[in-house]
Amino acid sequence: MTNQKMIKGYETEIAYQKHMIENLGRWFSLFFIVSSIGVVLFSLFHHTNLWVMVLGLVLIIIGSLGMILFGYGIYRGKKNVSKVIEDFEFKLSQSR
Repeated sequence: MTNQKMIKGYETEIAYQKHMIENLGRWFSLFFIVSSIGVVLFSLFHHTNLWVMVLGLVLIIIGSLGMILFGYGIYRGKKNVSKVIEDFEFKLSQSR
């Protein structure tokens, strides 16, 4: 494998992983919005309507679990990108 192919491959992989982290960030934002809607429903209807209050509680739980899941995915993804970059720098220093 030539240096140019290796460099191009690593750059492509790093760009792809960064793009996937951005996608995870969008999902995180979506679950944050779901959780926020749940908080609003719960706080507005906790005395008047039991079913809407329960719906709000369910949305809070689903949103919180989604935020935990995707937050962890973002954390692990960033660690993985840094490992790929370190490996790329190591291979570049070895090839020179």
